[in-house]
Amino acid sequence: MTRDPAETGPAPHIERGLAVPMCDGAVLRADLWLPCPAPAGPLPVLICRTPYGRSADPDEQRFARTAVARGYAVLMQDVRGRHDSEGDFEPHVHEGRDGFDSIEWAAAQGWCDGRAGTFGLSYPGCAQWLAALEAPPHLLALAPAMSYARLREAIRYGGVFDADWVRWAYLSMAPERRRRHGLPGPQTEAEAWDEWQRQGEDAFLGHLPLAEVADLRHTAPFFGQWLAQPQHSPWWDFGDVAERLGVVTAAVLNLDGWLDDACGPKGAIANHLGLCAARAEEPEPRSRLILGPWGHGIPAVTGQRAPGGRDFGPQAFLDYDALVLDFMDRHVRGLNDAQDQTPRVCYFVMGENRWREADTWPPHTRELCLHLHAAAENGAGENGAGETGGLSGEPPAQAQESGFVNDPARPVREISAWTQGPADQRALLEMERGRLLAFETGPLPENLYVVGNIRAELCVSLDAPDADLCLLVQDVAPDGAAYALMDPRAGALRLSSTGGPLAPGEVRRVSISTLLTANTFLKGHRIRLVVCASWHPALARNLQSGEDEAFSSASRPARITLHHGPQHQSRLLLPIAAAGTLSTAKG
Repeated sequence: MTRDPAETGPAPHIERGLAVPMCDGAVLRADLWLPCPAPAGPLPVLICRTPYGRSADPDEQRFARTAVARGYAVLMQDVRGRHDSEGDFEPHVHEGRDGFDSIEWAAAQGWCDGRAGTFGLSYPGCAQWLAALEAPPHLLALAPAMSYARLREAIRYGGVFDADWVRWAYLSMAPERRRRHGLPGPQTEAEAWDEWQRQGEDAFLGHLPLAEVADLRHTAPFFGQWLAQPQHSPWWDFGDVAERLGVVTAAVLNLDGWLDDACGPKGAIANHLGLCAARAEEPEPRSRLILGPWGHGIPAVTGQRAPGGRDFGPQAFLDYDALVLDFMDRHVRGLNDAQDQTPRVCYFVMGENRWREADTWPPHTRELCLHLHAAAENGAGENGAGETGGLSGEPPAQAQESGFVNDPARPVREISAWTQGPADQRALLEMERGRLLAFETGPLPENLYVVGNIRAELCVSLDAPDADLCLLVQDVAPDGAAYALMDPRAGALRLSSTGGPLAPGEVRRVSISTLLTANTFLKGHRIRLVVCASWHPALARNLQSGEDEAFSSASRPARITLHHGPQHQSRLLLPIAAAGTLSTAKG
């Protein structure tokens, strides 16, 4: 195997702790990476702004070495209020203006030739978008991997608070604030992790009210703000990227995974489509969209993370560094190469395990409607649970009901869609018997290509003021292995967010249209829809009392009923592509 030139060439020269002044007087600290020996002249710069420590992430450090070997300067910066940078850390709030100031400061330095790009994944990806919305004149390209189109949609999914922010706040953010302000408690991430393990995750993720978890009121004050602001509050407007893409002037590489946090692929698609629409009069929109079969993080993209569960083959993985740097070469340095002919959209189809390409998203599809049938009509399923309803092209001839009881004190426990690889969720039906519903087709007579937005339309009633829904769409193999096609949070919905609390006896039609995927259901496989009302600890628990779990702890069980039949049709709508219309990616 050929070694990366960044590993075999001379080590880069690193100037540590540079002072980067912001327009309000705050000084942020950064490390500057330059080639060694010193280059003959100034270089284009690639910038990464992170809250996790500018020298902490090995993937970012490897990328910096590779970029320097290719002829770039690299600036790694701690965002405001983190590590060596001054100010108070308020997640996402300052990244627009601070990003603008940092890009323009770098472009004016003697070591820079005035051309800048940005890179990074997750929070550093989001920080790129917020800076790009300020339209810094020297920013020519950005590569925001696994970010969002709207911050509000990363905090709540369908109105349901993402409880994983508790983990992020306590483990990744709080120790730094304790050190800065002399607060008691774990002072490092390692100490915080030890305390997390000592108490057990339910002491944090299972605590009610959420606003009183651990000491986050003092060590992560933003957490209380997030809980207090409803999803549609104007407070979140600053984090709405998709609505303001017309002001972005730089080229954009949108990179995400089908099994990433649900806001990720949704955001990448929305931002790419928004850029294409905003630049419709331009000869080329300068936006690429790449969607792979990955969870969150660069190791998932490159295959460094040990695979497990569903096997997509080695072709599923990409060279992240080369991909981003090729894009920067084209749009920052102006080098003409093979990317001139690269399609705008490249996506991996799971199941057939093949990359496909297109000039638009989604590709042309037809809609397949599968109606939900109650288990009594369908008979016992073949998954061992004996409570499986049917999915059929024909609606039930008579009115039917399917129901289950959800108790917030005993929520459905998550089986992640991705741990070290795509996870087999076959145990879910047996583990959570009686607390969820499942509907599935019979074995498919031929391959079925599902590409785009799966939609679910459900007719629901409750015996309580409120409840959540969480939907999982699974590909079930003949041996019983069941793999989710997307992050389960993509199927979350708080019913009260669709028109207020449900009245007694009310049957409400709700729609969930955020189930994004590209998957070939192979001949002999089944399509399964799982419906539950909790997914703990990934999603906050609805108390089902009408009270907010952020500020209350009193909960009650609720019976959730799905209605099927001529009057109330509950159904799953699949975007089906003809195999002959899908273009295979080259190379």
